[in-house]
Amino acid sequence: MTTTPQSPAAWADEALDLAADPFRAFAAWYAAAEQHAPQPEAMTLATVDAHGQPAARMVLFRGMTGTPPAPRGLRFFTNYGSRKGAELEGNDRAALLFYWQPLRRQVRIEGRVQRLPAAEADSYFATRDRDSQLGAWASRQSTPLASREDLESRLEAMRTRFGADPVPRPPFWGGYLLVPTCFEFWQNRPNRLHDRFRYEPHGDRWQITRLAP
Repeated sequence: MTTTPQSPAAWADEALDLAADPFRAFAAWYAAAEQHAPQPEAMTLATVDAHGQPAARMVLFRGMTGTPPAPRGLRFFTNYGSRKGAELEGNDRAALLFYWQPLRRQVRIEGRVQRLPAAEADSYFATRDRDSQLGAWASRQSTPLASREDLESRLEAMRTRFGADPVPRPPFWGGYLLVPTCFEFWQNRPNRLHDRFRYEPHGDRWQITRLAP
């Protein structure tokens, strides 16, 4: 969808009218990003290993889920045997970052990660195109490869294995839910005097604090 982007000043004015609930605030900003930013679902996921070494990579946001009193959070999917999967098994603390350049906005989210139920992972996996499903079986994510040809031969082996049958979700692949412990919304402003609003849980509500840029 192509629309005429608002000026940075207009977006900044909207930043001052954030919802009291950070999930609602995020949903509103994400809806704007879907209209004005390329690949709005791209987000950085940061994890930490057993030695305290952080690592970050891009993953895809696959929706929010959960209704109180159930945990509310943001979903993503990956290979459980990948580096990020291994690090999340050892340390469930993680952080997400969205940056939408046309809107000059970013959202930082910190929290704890838990695996999604198998049925939810199955449901999402079934929506992926067949080549992506086969690729999930073929790739032993984060492990050394002898060559590109080795990876492609694994893919062909999966084509042969499954033939015309439906491709089931691999047992080593699934979803995660990041349950936020804080949100930070950032809106670009002139002279680097940006707007920053941090949400932190306070009893049964969220406390909003304006931060210096």
